[in-house]
Amino acid sequence: MSEGIGVAAAVLSSGLGGTAIGATRLLAGRIDPVTLGFLRFAVGAALLVPVALLARRPWPRGRDRAKTAALGLLFFAVFPCLFNAALALTSAARGALALSTLPLLTMAVAAILGVERLTLRKSAGVAVAMGGVLLALASGLSLAPPGAWRGDLLMAAGALCMAFYNVWSRPLIRRSAVLPYTATGMACGAGALFAASLATGGAAQLPQLAAADWLAVAYLGIVGAAVTFWLWAWALDRATPTRVATSVTVNPVTAAIFGLLLLGEPVPPPLLGGLAAVAVGIWIASRPG
Repeated sequence: MSEGIGVAAAVLSSGLGGTAIGATRLLAGRIDPVTLGFLRFAVGAALLVPVALLARRPWPRGRDRAKTAALGLLFFAVFPCLFNAALALTSAARGALALSTLPLLTMAVAAILGVERLTLRKSAGVAVAMGGVLLALASGLSLAPPGAWRGDLLMAAGALCMAFYNVWSRPLIRRSAVLPYTATGMACGAGALFAASLATGGAAQLPQLAAADWLAVAYLGIVGAAVTFWLWAWALDRATPTRVATSVTVNPVTAAIFGLLLLGEPVPPPLLGGLAAVAVGIWIASRPG
C-alpha cells in the first residue's frame, strides 16, 4: 500500500511537471536558462524552507549534508539548466518525450550502482521504449523547430542527471525527512544558479519581463518547483527509484496539452506513437517477474 501511494504521488508530480514544461517553454525565449532556473527554485525554496523549519522534522546531518548539497546542485542547478536550454530549442511535446527516457535511464543507473538488478525483462522494456523515442523524434523532425534535435539531446542529458538523483536520494531521505531534504537541495541549487546568473549578467533581463511573464515564473516556483519536487521526494521515500521514474510517462501528455493550448504547438502522430512505445516498454520492464 505504501509503495502504491508513493507511485500515485509520483504520477501527480509528473503531471504537474508536464505543465511546468509548457510554462518553461513560454519563458524560454525571454529569460536565459540559468536565470530562469534560479527564479524557479528560489521561489520554491522560499516556500519550502520556512515550512520545513516549522515542521521540526530531522534535517540532513554529518556527511549527509554534503551529499544532499551535491545532489541539490545536480538536480536543482545542472538539471534545470539543461532542461531550460532544451526547451529553448525544441517543442514542449518533444522535450517531454525526450524526458520520458528517465525510467529507462533510472533502471540502467540502478543496475550499474547495484541498487536494482537489470533483468532480461527490464532490458527488453528498455529496448522497446528507447526504440519508440528515437523513432518518434527522428520521424517528427521535419515538423519540429529548427535544431530541435539539439534540444532533445540536452533533455536526455537532463534525464540522466535526474536518474542519478533518483537512485542516490532514497537512502538520504530515509535518514532525514522528505521536506527538509528537498528544501536543502533546492536552496543549494538556487544559490548556485543565482551566482551563475550574476556572473553572466542574466539578472539584467528581469526588468524587461511583462506581468504575464512574472505570473508564469510564480507558477513555476510554486507548482513547478515546491509542490512538484516535494511530491517527487515523498514518492522516492515510499517506492523504488524505477517505479517512481515510470510515472514520468504522464509528463508528455500534460506537456503536449499545455503546449497545444497555450503555445499552439502541434502534436504530430509520430510523437503519439513514440509515447505509446514508451508506455509499452515501461509496462514490460516494470511488471512483476
